[in-house]
Amino acid sequence: MEKHEHHQHHDSKGEPAKMSGHGSHKKDMDMGGGHYDHHAHMIEDFRKRFWISLVLTLPILVLAPMIQELAGYELRFPGDRYVQFGLATIIFFYGGWPFLKGLADELRQKAPGMMTLIALAISVAYFYSAAVVFGLGGKIFFWELASLIDIMLLGHWIEMKSVMGASNALQELAKMMPSEAHRINQNGETEEIELYDLRPDDLILVKPGEKIPADGEVKEGQSHVNESMLTGESKPVAKQTGDQVIGGSINDNGSLKIVVRHTGEDSYLSKVIGMVKEAQDTKSKTQNLADRAASWLFYLALGAGVLTLVVWLALGSDFEYALERMVTVMIISCPHALGLAVPLVVAISTAVSAKKGLLIRNRTAFENARKLTAIIFDKTGTLTKGEFGVTRIISSSSAYTKDQVLATAAALESNSEHPIAAGIMRKAEEMNLKLSEPRDFQGLTGKGVEATLDGKKVRVVSPGYVKEQGLTLPENSFSDESETVVFVMVDGALIGFIALADEIREDSREAIQTLKARNIKVIMATGDNETVAKAVSTNLGLDNYYAEVMPEDKQKIIKDLQAQGEFVAMTGDGVNDAPALAQANIGIAVGSGTDVAAETADIILVNSNPRDIANLILFGTATYRKMMQNLFWAAGYNIVAVPLAAGVLAPIGIILSPAVGAILMSLSTVVVAINAQLLKREIK
Repeated sequence: MEKHEHHQHHDSKGEPAKMSGHGSHKKDMDMGGGHYDHHAHMIEDFRKRFWISLVLTLPILVLAPMIQELAGYELRFPGDRYVQFGLATIIFFYGGWPFLKGLADELRQKAPGMMTLIALAISVAYFYSAAVVFGLGGKIFFWELASLIDIMLLGHWIEMKSVMGASNALQELAKMMPSEAHRINQNGETEEIELYDLRPDDLILVKPGEKIPADGEVKEGQSHVNESMLTGESKPVAKQTGDQVIGGSINDNGSLKIVVRHTGEDSYLSKVIGMVKEAQDTKSKTQNLADRAASWLFYLALGAGVLTLVVWLALGSDFEYALERMVTVMIISCPHALGLAVPLVVAISTAVSAKKGLLIRNRTAFENARKLTAIIFDKTGTLTKGEFGVTRIISSSSAYTKDQVLATAAALESNSEHPIAAGIMRKAEEMNLKLSEPRDFQGLTGKGVEATLDGKKVRVVSPGYVKEQGLTLPENSFSDESETVVFVMVDGALIGFIALADEIREDSREAIQTLKARNIKVIMATGDNETVAKAVSTNLGLDNYYAEVMPEDKQKIIKDLQAQGEFVAMTGDGVNDAPALAQANIGIAVGSGTDVAAETADIILVNSNPRDIANLILFGTATYRKMMQNLFWAAGYNIVAVPLAAGVLAPIGIILSPAVGAILMSLSTVVVAINAQLLKREIK
């Protein structure tokens, strides 16, 4: 199994850094102040250097003899070479400064990479061309120098923007948080307060059209809330009493009274920003591969250049021609496309992911989606809707009607938080049933609940409990395998039963078909009973299922699959499933709503839609594929161009001129850019 390392920010003492407490949301979301400002400054610096260098490049291109020859025009005047030299000098020292500085840093660390490669190419081009201007025989390479610096500045600008992409969106979101909130005091009066004065358990009023100022729970009212900027869910989400809301989302058509649950560092947005910062500080293995490729190319460029000089001199060529060949090889060996290959793909995948409510904490895990052979889904709330609905109510006693059976069960279940209890309560509320007050309520571990109701001992229990009491289950109690059935007993006698079902999501079928088409085994692990698990598995056509699974058992299931050679993804809620998410090759926390602090997950999906999970896996695979394709195009250019520039085919009259080399260089850059843009089509 590949171990994922989660990097944690540390303060100067080596302790994990903490975000501020209950202070202003804007302060909480400043991306670490100096860290954010530093990145923003660097982006601005690359942008400014790029545009100034590009403007200075235009007259160099117009005056370049090669460009004139290719375009079929002539523009010469006394001192035109000195004009090119002057412009090229500014571009070299101003536009090339980040790369020259990077060269010094990489050599100090004894780890030559992309910066060293770029600095080598531009230095050779500049100093050789300067020598030619002042008397050395040969050709000038000022336009190649200028275009190389321009494209490399553009590549690094794009790379830095991609790193900041997700956090920039969140920065804008943080700025859009309301500055005030309507707090309802103990007298029921509404008062305007500053956002940073909000505390957990405060009651606030959110009017139609206003932004919700903090994470919380609806206490009163009904409305629809637009969460698209936070979760990627395009449709407004219906909210009523008991539902969770996220700070920053927009209230639509009704007034809501909300109990504040999270502020400051505990809020949804603060946690998301923390994760984005964590992701920014790490690179994937593919991104590191690009850096290693640059390191190899540096040695290749140096070796090929020296070898070219030596061979041409050995073959009897004059020094100036051999030197020109060497310079041509060293300039051409720096591929413009390599500087764009990975940054462009990262920029696009980051932007698309952010719009889909997808938080990538570990880019290597995201790109490893291509290796997946098995994925484990939880059932409730992921493959199914997670809401039990009453499908049948049967009375088996002449003394009780169906409504009385339901009312008896609902009276007991009003004290329970189980999903089955919620389903029974919803049905009772729909039918406006009057419920008695239970006394002496207690749970029967794994079997049901019991209490005293109107002086009688009432139990709502599982089929297993009924059998233990020596009673026979009614024949019609299990007509549908996907149903969960609970039995109602009064003073030891069976009075009826209620059947409930957790409806399968339509999106589940589509997602499973997509995954199976990629030969990924789809497995379900659920705490539900064998009968229900088997019915859902058969209905959806799963490869395997595990029933009556406790959260701690899921880790063992994953270990067993990995021992069989499977590369496993696990989907879980990020809290109960933490050990399993950590064990999996790719841990995906889903449906976590406002609780995004899934420390052990590699990827977090705000929505629990299984189609999003399938899309995530396909998109991770596509992202890796695009990176590798771009690296191939960038390196492929070198594989062809360097030997030709060195003169391998000179005996048969084929030798690569800098002009043709530059055209090949530009073509490889265009191919890489277009190929990266095609990534947008890979996710629905």
